[in-house]
Amino acid sequence: MSLLNLRRRPEPTVALSQRDRQLVWRIAALLLDYPDERTLALVDQVAVAVSGLPDAVRVPLNHCLGYVTTTPPLDLAAAYVETFDMRRRSSLHLTFYAYGDTRKRGMALLRFKHAYRHAGVELDEAELPDHVPVLLEFAATVDPVGGERLLGEHLPVLELLRLSLSDSDSPYAGVLAAVGATLPPLTTADRRRIAELAASGPPEEEVGLEPFAMDPALFDGSEGRR
Repeated sequence: MSLLNLRRRPEPTVALSQRDRQLVWRIAALLLDYPDERTLALVDQVAVAVSGLPDAVRVPLNHCLGYVTTTPPLDLAAAYVETFDMRRRSSLHLTFYAYGDTRKRGMALLRFKHAYRHAGVELDEAELPDHVPVLLEFAATVDPVGGERLLGEHLPVLELLRLSLSDSDSPYAGVLAAVGATLPPLTTADRRRIAELAASGPPEEEVGLEPFAMDPALFDGSEGRR
């Protein structure tokens, strides 16, 4: 990724209503989730929902939706794992970019856990709270204000993820572009942070996530990948 040419994120051409913003978050959560049978069974409903959105978000979402609907399920699953699980710069875990698997990441994860708990929900222990689909689901269906705040705080990471996916010509880049269209424009400080994260990459040291520990309770409404 060229640090001298951080491609500008497409900005929305129309203002989105709160309903449309939450709908984009809900759709993005589904499209970015692992493409198992349960997720793929919702594709037709997603297509109907996308068709009613403004062009600024409908077009990029349709790009990914077309890929999901025309790719054989086994190939889709393999490509998903290759994209999000095997490449450090396209992880769907927001705190991974700054902290990797280091002890400091555990404290960053608590920020998400506290926000979810404040809204009266708990995560299933199967997924970390900074997983992008989990956060998008939370923002769409549980706490739009708190969810948007967390999305905004991690806007540089979301944009870095979009850039990484764009560099590899991934159709999932369109989903991140649509999410970005629901959030405030990038600031100069945001772009500086993107360049810093892109230059350094996630830390290599692996010392565990203590003192963070997941609770065994369920997070109602999350579509986190099992």
